[in-house]
Order: sequence, then structure tokens, then C-alpha cells
Amino acid sequence: MSDLTPTEGARFLFERERADDAGARYKVTIYTPDATFAGHAQLGFDGSAALEVTAPAELVQAAEMFAKLTARSAAKQQDDGMPPWPARVLRWRGPGRGKTQSSSSS
Repeated sequence: MSDLTPTEGARFLFERERADDAGARYKVTIYTPDATFAGHAQLGFDGSAALEVTAPAELVQAAEMFAKLTARSAAKQQDDGMPPWPARVLRWRGPGRGKTQSSSSS
């Protein structure tokens, strides 16, 4: 068990392996309470993201979203004089995220 293993939901860790003029390659690790999935992602300055990870579809879709967001921001980061490809990106998604919770009153 890793320190990144959540008690609920999933954590998505992207660790940069290399970067060049075309984009960056990241090691991708998805941590859930019951399992860990690993793979790679190739991100491009054009906002593209190609993932190679074997995991349940909803986890792969979330990882793709995070990868695309990172890729889309790379050119802007570079234009602003900042490193385009972060060394590490860590995101968490919990169950029910984005849904409105209701409470009842007496």
C-alpha cells in the first residue's frame, strides 16, 4: 500500500519521464482503495494525450481528462516563461464528485 492509496475514490499521479520539443511522456499511476494501475501517457503541445493504461473505463476516462488538461496548458505555460511540463501532477476524484448533495430538514 502506498501513501497515495485513498480510502475512497481514486488518485491519479503523472510523473514526467522525458520532455522535448514535441511534448512529454509521463508515467501514469492510478491508485484506488483496492488496486493500483500503471501505464504511460504521451502528451503533445497541440493538446493531445494518448494513454496506455489498463484499468476500468471510468478511471481511464478520468486519467485522459487530466492528461488533456495538462497538455492543453503546456503551450500557455511556455508562453508565460514557465516550464511547460510539470515534473509531477497529482489529482483526486472521489465518489459522487460533481453531484449536488441534498439534506432533509424536520
